[in-house]
Formats: sequence, C-alpha cells, structure tokens
Amino acid sequence: MTEYPKPPFPAQQQPAPGTTRAMNPRPDHGEESYKGAGRLAGMKAIITGGDSGIGRAVAIAYAREGADIVIAYLNEHEDAAEVKALVEREGRKAGLIAGDIANPDHCRSIVHRAVEELGGIDILVNNAAHQATFKDIQDISDGEWQRTFEVNIHAMFYLAKAAVPHMRPGGAIVNTASVNSDMPNPSLLAYATTKGAIQNFTGGLAQMLASKGIRVNAVAPGPIWTPLIPSTMPEDSVKNFGKQVPMQRAGQPAELATAYVMLADPLSSYTSGATLAVTGGKPFI
Repeated sequence: MTEYPKPPFPAQQQPAPGTTRAMNPRPDHGEESYKGAGRLAGMKAIITGGDSGIGRAVAIAYAREGADIVIAYLNEHEDAAEVKALVEREGRKAGLIAGDIANPDHCRSIVHRAVEELGGIDILVNNAAHQATFKDIQDISDGEWQRTFEVNIHAMFYLAKAAVPHMRPGGAIVNTASVNSDMPNPSLLAYATTKGAIQNFTGGLAQMLASKGIRVNAVAPGPIWTPLIPSTMPEDSVKNFGKQVPMQRAGQPAELATAYVMLADPLSSYTSGATLAVTGGKPFI
C-alpha cells in the first residue's frame, strides 16, 4: 500500500507513444525486485509492446523464469534496447523487431522472426495498444477510430493466426484487456470498445484452440503507470492518475508481471478463457 508513489504526480506530458525515461516518477518494471523460479524454463515467447510499461515488466519476468523472447515494438528504440540488455543479462535470447502491428504483414513478420531466431513459439503475449482521449464523439475522427481497432484488436487476430501453427500443445496466448472491457471510460470510447472486443476474442479463441492444447487468457489491468498515460491523457488526469481505485494509487508494471507468468505457466493447464483482473481493489464484473 505504501511502497509505490501515490498521486498527485508531477505535471508532465509527452508525445505518443511516450518513453520510459521521460516519466516522473520512473515506473518500476521489476528490474530489482522480480525473482524467477524457472517456471517458463526453455520456453519461447513473443511480447508486443515489450519495450515499456507492462510489456517490459513481462519481458523481465519471463527472462528470469527462463524464457527466450522476441520483443515487438513501434519505434521506441532506446527503450527496446534497454529491455534487450535486461533479458540478455539473464542469459536468455532477446530479439527486437520494430514496426507497426496495424500492418498484417508486419504481424506475420514478427512470428517468422520468432520462429527463425528462437526455434519456435510457446507463448504469445498480445500487449501493445493505442489509445487517445476525447470528450465528445464528434472529436473522434474516422482515422482515429480505425487506428485504435487496427492496433488493439485486428493485430491480435493476425498474430494469433500466424503463431498458432507453430505452437505445440501446452502453449499459451495472453492478451492484455482492461477494466474498460466491462466498465468503459467514456473519454476512451474507441480504446474501451476494443478492450471489450479483446475479452470476447479471448473467450472465443480459448474454445477454438482447446482441442490443440493451446490456452488463451487475458489480463485486465486497472490504472497502471506507463508511458501511455502522460502521452495520451490530459494533464489533470495524469496528475491524479490512479486516485480513483481503493488503493488510491496507480499500479506499477512490476505488479502485473506475476499475472502474465501464471497464465503462461504450463502448471496453469486448466486455466483458459479466463480474464484475470489486476485493479488495485476495484471490482471487475
């Protein structure tokens, strides 16, 4: 309750998609705190949006649990290089691939790269997302609406479709949903709508892939302190970010890592079609 920073945060804004190094306070991704136990030993993972925020925390945790990783990201090269170094420090392989997952061909390239560099795919973490804040539906352009769907939900389909033929029984897909899946924030209309779609996609795909022995689950984070916040939200929202939940603070990316590890762990063999909420005490219906 007291270890991590609470709002109000210092005034800050940055251009989307934002960078870790520009944030104040700097997010905790588990760089010093996460201790692995070999739960993913020898497994091979793709993590989209693995350069920062939740994706960075997942990459650190997966490496310390024994997995090799391909990190897909948009264009945040310095952040991605930092994560690569952290993964390699654990003696694991780390591949980087930059580009826009709104492009179906790029999604297929990510999968091809993972198969080529790692020798296969055991885990697909669909985490990258796009969001923007609007007060009125008239302010949301056609292009903004389409972009949000292309990045947040269409890419999950392209990546899953390309990855599944390379996944063996025991494999896992973990999608990042949101509390907005069930409790949409009206100022995040496009984003929240895609998050509802992600939860539905997760449940349907889990049923479709059960016969192949591939599990599909989602994590639904509450307010998490990542570069997406100061780069996509108004200054006052950033200042008070996380104040609305019972713990009265934003979560840190490190606090989600165990959820993604648990859902990828082969010992969670009966968990599929589930959404695991990490919300700082706010009920998720």
